[in-house]
Amino acid sequence: MTPVKALNHIGIAVKSIEEQRPFYETTLGAKFEGYEDVASQKVRVAFFRINDIRLELLEPTDPASAVAKFLENRGEGLHHLAFTVENIQDRIAELKQEGLRMIDETPRQGAHQMQIAFVHPKSTHSVLTELCQPPQ
Repeated sequence: MTPVKALNHIGIAVKSIEEQRPFYETTLGAKFEGYEDVASQKVRVAFFRINDIRLELLEPTDPASAVAKFLENRGEGLHHLAFTVENIQDRIAELKQEGLRMIDETPRQGAHQMQIAFVHPKSTHSVLTELCQPPQ
């Protein structure tokens, strides 16, 4: 099995990025990197950096989004771990061959023009896992 290259980011579901932003910037000293609307996932994201670690706050833009449903069921908090991979399509095929259940069987567009795919948490010991392939 091809190993992941690195932890890409930690996704945190929030009701309001603006309400959470002071905690990450002031209390933790994280550097704000900017906002991005990801229409395909019905979320607005904000990225923060602490040294080599990136945090992604996810705020739903539609009450029918997966993040809105997550917040309704579990409240604010850790949403997913994202890992950088090479050739995401091959990685998906490897995981499926190993019997892992995929939420996305084909990559889709994510934030920062990355190709992404989620592995179902039932296959990852209850941790939603995102695969990320940065643009070439």
